[in-house]
Amino acid sequence: MTVELAMHDGVATIALNRPEVRNALNLEMCEALIDAVAKTKEARLVFVRGNGPVFCGGADVKERTGKTEQWIRERRLKAFAAYEALEALPMPCVALVHGAAIGSGCEIAAACDFIVATPDAVFRTPEAQRGTVGATQRLPRILGKRLAKDLMFTGRDLGAEEARQAGLVSRITSNLEAERDEIQKAILKAAPLALKLAKRSIDQGIELDPKGAREAEIAAIEEQLASGQWMGKP
Repeated sequence: MTVELAMHDGVATIALNRPEVRNALNLEMCEALIDAVAKTKEARLVFVRGNGPVFCGGADVKERTGKTEQWIRERRLKAFAAYEALEALPMPCVALVHGAAIGSGCEIAAACDFIVATPDAVFRTPEAQRGTVGATQRLPRILGKRLAKDLMFTGRDLGAEEARQAGLVSRITSNLEAERDEIQKAILKAAPLALKLAKRSIDQGIELDPKGAREAEIAAIEEQLASGQWMGKP
């Protein structure tokens, strides 16, 4: 099972589960990740993490040996679909990152709403160094294009503290489990519809001008008022 899904009391935990190869992302894992995301519809909160010593060591390059250009193209599109499935979740989705998040690992973490990382976490986008193209969409929006280019062109590590200062990581903790529990407690206390609409407003608004962003928030307010859940609880 390349991806594990656990559901408990409204909380879904999606775990990348190829620890023997540092959770390298292969085609099977892409498909399993899409399937796991689809099964979280009833969840109020989703965590994404990696089993074993690292979050995700990147794409499984050995998988590509002997494959055709068409296979490689379809494999990349499947990975994009997995990232986009995470990004499109309506409820809060939090990445819990320890160790390395490389290439595809960066993409998976960045597709979540925010990242909690351990002090030893490192982020790297070595695609150009390896002669491929990838990780060019989300990170420039999060880090700014200059830092994103620095990372892409040189393949250097972005440590946890630098990642926090740059806005990729929200929190650094030496106790990932305790931090997860605190986040879970806080989010489950909030009204689900309010969280859903706030997330949608932020995600839409960041792509719009100030007027459009304001209209997106007004639309969310109107939707909540119509639901009868203004200042309401679940």
